[in-house]
Amino acid sequence: MRRMPLAITTLAVAIGSAGTHAQDANLGRSLAATCANCHGTNGVSQGVVPTIAGVDKDTLTRMLKEFKAGTRTGTIMPQLAKGYTDAQIETVAAWLAAQKPPR
Repeated sequence: MRRMPLAITTLAVAIGSAGTHAQDANLGRSLAATCANCHGTNGVSQGVVPTIAGVDKDTLTRMLKEFKAGTRTGTIMPQLAKGYTDAQIETVAAWLAAQKPPR
């Protein structure tokens, strides 16, 4: 078995990591795409569903975790929240909190 020179191995790891970081930069937005179906683009609702853009990150995180645990009632949210890890919930909550709410 041939071993790769250290410089090539380091370069391969750096390239792979760069792709991961670029993907991570958009992870919150990507996760929030599911929210757009009901809560609107960037969390700004156009209907009766609440706008979640600009809501405090801790509040969103708490609410999503309550949906996930089944301690908060909802129509579709309990099922959707169960599909996210706690880290994903925190990521999407941070991204939505950073969005501008309507004036």
